Amino acid sequence: MRKILCVLLSAVLAVSALSGCAVQKNPDADDGKLHVVTTIFAPYDFARQVGGDDVSVTMLLRPGCEVHAYEPTPKDIIAIRNADVFIYVGGESDAWVQTVLEGVDNPDLRVVTLMDCVELLHEETVEGMQAERHGHDHDEEDEDEEELDEHVWTSPRDAARVCRKLVAAADSAHAAAYAQRCGDYVEKLNQLDAEFHDVVEHAARKTVVFADRFPLRYFSDTYGLDYYAAYPGCADAAEPSAATVALLIDKVRAEGIPVVFTIELSNGKLADTICEATGAKKLEFATCHNVTAQAFANGATYLQLMERNVQALREALN
Repeated sequence: MRKILCVLLSAVLAVSALSGCAVQKNPDADDGKLHVVTTIFAPYDFARQVGGDDVSVTMLLRPGCEVHAYEPTPKDIIAIRNADVFIYVGGESDAWVQTVLEGVDNPDLRVVTLMDCVELLHEETVEGMQAERHGHDHDEEDEDEEELDEHVWTSPRDAARVCRKLVAAADSAHAAAYAQRCGDYVEKLNQLDAEFHDVVEHAARKTVVFADRFPLRYFSDTYGLDYYAAYPGCADAAEPSAATVALLIDKVRAEGIPVVFTIELSNGKLADTICEATGAKKLEFATCHNVTAQAFANGATYLQLMERNVQALREALN
């Protein structure tokens, strides 16, 4: 990946040299707005909510695409170079970012790393979970290595922390407006947090089953949930082993779990298998890393997706 990025950066810089000037700025760069570039959906929406009409926000991950398959294009690198603020997650999935930033000649670029905004947790490999991680296989040498979980935005509490960091990285010209919008938005996130706590507090059970990756360690830790899942959050979702399928089916049957979850943009085949064997219902739980092209066009928001999660979780725990 690093070699590919070096080639991309060289191509971008070559275009600049041949044109006799720096890479051309976005034609809207002088519109008086703060230009923000984000890698994935959650910080894209946070920037929109906090920035309002004072910002222009671009998401690099195409709607409908899976984040683990993303590779930056020359156009993406130019977008980062021309930005006022660049927001990315950090961790293994964003290992390409450092290479890009090393080649970006923009001393005014402000960079926000989501993993620097919260208290980090390590990924867990729970009973029955296949531990092949994105980019490499899990073997005996990896058993003692703890990987930091990258999915920090999945807890509304941590989402609020991220939003406050975004205000600190924004331009001073609209500081009061950013602070006001951030305060209003954080209040909504706090209300969402209270809804999740209420669901869990009054639930008949505290265990969920994900026939999918589980990029929700921060969420489950915040609300005291136990879980079974097919893969860790950053795993390559290959064909599940027979042992994993059998264990998840046994857990659903033994505990009378009424819902089996998938995450967005998943094919849902494993969930279908488990539901057919147990009579459970398949539901989607949005992790907010991305949305479908249609949802994006319709103006989907983090709050909307998480409110649907409230209802889905209520059904799964009762």
